Amino acid sequence: MTVVLQVDFSMPAEMLGENLSKSAQPLAESITREPGFISKVWTENQQTNEAGGIYFFTDRASAEKYWEMHQARLSGFGVNNARARIFDINVPLTQITKGQC
Repeated sequence: MTVVLQVDFSMPAEMLGENLSKSAQPLAESITREPGFISKVWTENQQTNEAGGIYFFTDRASAEKYWEMHQARLSGFGVNNARARIFDINVPLTQITKGQC
């Protein structure tokens, strides 16, 4: 069953947008090699100084393991306020609304 990992945290606005796109390319490439990883939507809000992502994993165990590793990595970047939630996907309703699952 596909699961969603939702992550968000504070990040200075000057680090978002084009700066993040350039600096996070190696990170983006490494994420694609994580066990159970399907895809990620990168999120940011320059008005509220927030960034994060919506990750899709093949199973809850992979999402949980990734979050443990990613939380430590974010802490190494100086991000100490990251929040995460894991959700199951309601496949029938998601298919009606053209979501990928």
